[in-house]
Amino acid sequence: MHIDALIHTFRLLDIADILIVAVGIYYLYKLLKDTRAVALLKGLVMLAILNLLSHLLNLYVINWILQQSMTVLLFALPVVFQPELRRALEQLGRGRIFSKAQNVNEEEMDMAINEVMAAARVMSREHTGALIVFEREVGLNDFVDTGILIDAVLSRELIKNIFVPSTPLHDGALIIRDGRIRAAGCLLPLTEDRTLSTELGTRHRAAIGLSEQTDAVVVVVSEETGTISYAYGGHIYRHLPEDQIKEALRTFMERPRQTITGMWKWGAKK
Repeated sequence: MHIDALIHTFRLLDIADILIVAVGIYYLYKLLKDTRAVALLKGLVMLAILNLLSHLLNLYVINWILQQSMTVLLFALPVVFQPELRRALEQLGRGRIFSKAQNVNEEEMDMAINEVMAAARVMSREHTGALIVFEREVGLNDFVDTGILIDAVLSRELIKNIFVPSTPLHDGALIIRDGRIRAAGCLLPLTEDRTLSTELGTRHRAAIGLSEQTDAVVVVVSEETGTISYAYGGHIYRHLPEDQIKEALRTFMERPRQTITGMWKWGAKK
């Protein structure tokens, strides 16, 4: 009965209404998928599901607690998502909301890794400090915005020039997205882990800090010792052969959705 009444009152404008909402949700996802806000959204979805289940199962106390939590979160969302909201308004004003994301195949990614390691090898011999970030599932737009946009083809020569000492971009991080250099001179968050070795300088602590907050893989070249290391999952892996570092990078970048457990035996947190 209700379905028949709904069908008889359904208009073409209702179809347009639904399509507009669907398109809006899709492009909202496109805006957020390159930021850390995706993880927060997943948490909100889980809370909403738990809230619904507690209501259906008549779990009154749990339902009341979840409802109060959702009310508090509604006021906190503008603060939590402030960077994403600002970026969304900027992209809407610049007409960038409909831009298409780029992809890269395994061969191109393998070439990017080889170029990075070739540059790192030279910088290691010359004791030139470097911080190179490979973006994975969690987008790094928040950190890209702190640096200088480049969007250039990745090459060992360009990487070495970016990290020439005393140049403006030398002290920041280089971020690689889809096999291209997206930005350089980017600021990364420092880890707050007090148990780290005093041998680790600002670059290593920044690499660990970013890997704590995102799923990025960060290659670090020490200016003091020339050691090439990589950070992932809040851990720093040092004093490894170049072949092992390259294999680790390939494994992370070729299967980004898979949780890599076999890599932990290759290094230790120091």
